[in-house]
Amino acid sequence: MSAIESVLVENRVFPPPPGVVKAARISGMQAYDALCEEASRDFEGFWARLARENLQWSKPFGRTLDESNAPFYKWFSDGELNASANCLDRHMGTPVENKDAIVFEADDGAVTRITYRQLLERVGQFANALKAQGIGKGDRVIIYMPMTIEGVVAMQACARIGATHSVVFGGFSAKALNERIIDAGAVAVITANFQMRGGKELPLKAIVDEGIAMGGCTTLKTVLVYMRTATACKMQPGRDITFEQALQGQSADCAPEPVNAEHPLFILYTSGSTGKPKGVQHSTAGYLLWARVTMDWTFDIQPRDVFWCTADIGWITGHTYVAYGPLAAGCTQVVFEGIPTFPNAGRFWQMIEKHKVSVFYTAPTAIRSLIKAAEGDEKVHPARYDLSSLRILGSVGEPINPEAWMWYYKHVGHERCPIVDTFWQTETGGHMITPLPGATPLVPGSCTLPLPGIMAAIVDEAGKDVPNGSGGLLVVKRPWPSMIRNIWGDPERYKKSYFPEEMGGKLYLAGDGAVRSPDRGYFRITGRIDDVLNVSGHRLGTMEIESALVSMTELVAEAAVVGRPDEMTGEAVCAFVVLKRSRPTGDEALQIATQLRNWVAKEIGPIAKPKDIRFGDNLPKTRSGKIMRRLLRSLAKGEAITQDTSTLENPAILEQLAEKL
Repeated sequence: MSAIESVLVENRVFPPPPGVVKAARISGMQAYDALCEEASRDFEGFWARLARENLQWSKPFGRTLDESNAPFYKWFSDGELNASANCLDRHMGTPVENKDAIVFEADDGAVTRITYRQLLERVGQFANALKAQGIGKGDRVIIYMPMTIEGVVAMQACARIGATHSVVFGGFSAKALNERIIDAGAVAVITANFQMRGGKELPLKAIVDEGIAMGGCTTLKTVLVYMRTATACKMQPGRDITFEQALQGQSADCAPEPVNAEHPLFILYTSGSTGKPKGVQHSTAGYLLWARVTMDWTFDIQPRDVFWCTADIGWITGHTYVAYGPLAAGCTQVVFEGIPTFPNAGRFWQMIEKHKVSVFYTAPTAIRSLIKAAEGDEKVHPARYDLSSLRILGSVGEPINPEAWMWYYKHVGHERCPIVDTFWQTETGGHMITPLPGATPLVPGSCTLPLPGIMAAIVDEAGKDVPNGSGGLLVVKRPWPSMIRNIWGDPERYKKSYFPEEMGGKLYLAGDGAVRSPDRGYFRITGRIDDVLNVSGHRLGTMEIESALVSMTELVAEAAVVGRPDEMTGEAVCAFVVLKRSRPTGDEALQIATQLRNWVAKEIGPIAKPKDIRFGDNLPKTRSGKIMRRLLRSLAKGEAITQDTSTLENPAILEQLAEKL
């Protein structure tokens, strides 16, 4: 039995705490089942009801779902609305108007609070500034900003005038920026002179200049620059304008522009290991509906909650659960500019204590790094902080291994906060499979059950259902409102990537492997399809091997597993390991590697033993904490790194991990 399976079946089920159930929007599995039954009985009526109850429409819709040109589905397509109005204007004249919308903590600890009324005024003024630059409905705007209030304002202002924004994470390179400006046909870039991270001033405007200088940005007319720091940056007359200059004399009153429900709210580019980045195109109404509903269902948002999603606005999590969902729900949220380890690894816990955060949403990678820090220094252990304000914890970005889940549950949530382990993707727009805090019994390592209306299933390569307990491919059988609408400018790639003909052309292929438990039917994500290894005819999930390694808690802090071609077995398992001690070398490294191989063989079986094990002081991660597995695949194959590494927090680590034992 594998490490994960032993956790799943050996009485490790945690019922929702009574206090949460009592007040929850969906309290108990009976309420969950009733919603699922409604969606099954009247699929379109279910979504129409949610859309009418949760969104404000300039022009009400009459048609719910248009499947006439599948897989290019349309939702509410004869209706009109505005996303910014649904996040801000709808709260005016209610108690939310004077409530804090954002509590912003800067890298240096300075705190700024802004109410919903003040945020609406800021957004309106910036929207007028955009219009004064000739930017309007249907234009595309690149946003390359720090994690600040101004970043959220820029996104909301674009939505307000009907411009389609494309946010680029502030760690991406000039080349990545250039590609996105060209592909989107952007007329403007909104950026800052610098960003602050970990006490360091990092350039943004200079990277924009470099990207534009690479050529091909023929549609670009304007660069708006927020002066985040006092340090000057180069400005090109006639093209560049500071926020201060652009805002001068602009009214705070800007009427929201009604747009069709299917109007592209944003394009968000996802990087693959090869090929051109995919511009994931999301609609206005369907996307915003699911952002709003999942705030209620998954996070059980209550009027007094202080919500904190630690994701950057450059990623889909920062779009849905920073820039749109929390504002549509009318809650107070924390926005954080810095990193979790500056000035020390207690920063997250300190902020939860200071701002009385009640709903906390972060990534497993961050949790694991903070576990390592806490075990090495008791001063930054969460036990040293008052975390009593917490009532719900969340996990996002990748499957959370059971050991990290248990630490999070015990040391951060004090065994009274349910953990919503959310599975979703850039393409899905919002949560797809996740526990509901007041209903779902929790199982460490499982994202549990699909949300009502999400017809998720596990199938084989031909699209046929597989029985519970058998691994397969995760699909969604029916469209849903927040789904990707297209790959910008490339409909054929959209169909090929997500609706393969060999499966009938109508099943959404998530690109992940999964398995459902025989008893409860709970979903467990085994990893990306290309992360499911075929070793001597045996399918092995990389996540399962990683979890086995990390379950050796006295020795291993983190592990990442990839496959590489092998003449004998087809694929070989290659593990990159960070220990809870100094990086070993020579005979000591060989000895520890043998110990780890034997442990994996014991936990999973001899077939899963890593053929290669390499040790590093850490793993190659983006500045947002995501492990760049495509680089690990190249290292495992012995290839030179030719991919863009500009987003790495620690590029020097690649040399360490390239060394074989």
